[in-house]
Amino acid sequence: MSILSKKTTLIITLTALLLLSNAAVWAETVQYEGLIEPYEVVNIGAPTVGIVSRVTVDRGSPVEKGQTLVELESSVERATLEKAKAMATFDGEIGMQQTQLAFANRVHDRVKPLAAISTHDKDQAATEITLTQHRLLKARENLTLAKHELKRTEAALALRSIKSPIPGVVVERYVSPGEYANSQPLLRVAQLDPLRVEVIVPAQMFGNIKPGMTATIVPELAEYGEHTAKVTIVDKVIDSASSTFGVRLELPNAKQKMPSGLKCLVRFDMNDIPGGMKTTENRIPSGR
Repeated sequence: MSILSKKTTLIITLTALLLLSNAAVWAETVQYEGLIEPYEVVNIGAPTVGIVSRVTVDRGSPVEKGQTLVELESSVERATLEKAKAMATFDGEIGMQQTQLAFANRVHDRVKPLAAISTHDKDQAATEITLTQHRLLKARENLTLAKHELKRTEAALALRSIKSPIPGVVVERYVSPGEYANSQPLLRVAQLDPLRVEVIVPAQMFGNIKPGMTATIVPELAEYGEHTAKVTIVDKVIDSASSTFGVRLELPNAKQKMPSGLKCLVRFDMNDIPGGMKTTENRIPSGR
């Protein structure tokens, strides 16, 4: 065999080995286009109507769960609360009825053994004890109602302070002090830790991608590097028109360095599937 023939054979062999190596890599990995989104977006409204007195945040402000974002005018509610607090501490009526009951018992104890006292007067003394007991019970009931009214007033005042139900960042601010708040949203808040990644996958992959699997997320902006996300939701229904189904992944973003809204590649390692892929698709798809 000539030297030229040997070189040709060697080149063909190396090329075949390279193709086999690439095929092995393709068989282990599939990737699809995805979109990085906020984990949750909430339009925050007011639970009651009123005039906005203060807005503590603006667009782009970070917020914590439970942080007060908007306050409605509440002078009437605060005055009502002060009155309710006072009423809930008034126990003078109870003390007066307790004193009256003690007096009625002493009178009854004195007249009961006396033969000179008529039966009518003795009955009247015993009746006074019963009536005083009822008045004392009524005074205690009134104090209990006052304490319940205090709780109701505190709850009504709490409705005037609108708090964030999630941690995140303010995306939009719709109101300013002096405006009337009713059914319209006041603010929009997005939770950025964690983020979620939505990806559309061909129907052939159904059964291969399962909750709990991990995938590599490659954002379209290279400076954000590669990250690992976990599959949390796999749609159970395949869209017949496009022959695809949706997959959602959860992407940790503790320092909130990764912005939402970026396109990305979602790369699945098929070696994570017990028993390997159930389909014959071994190449890396180019997109959705």
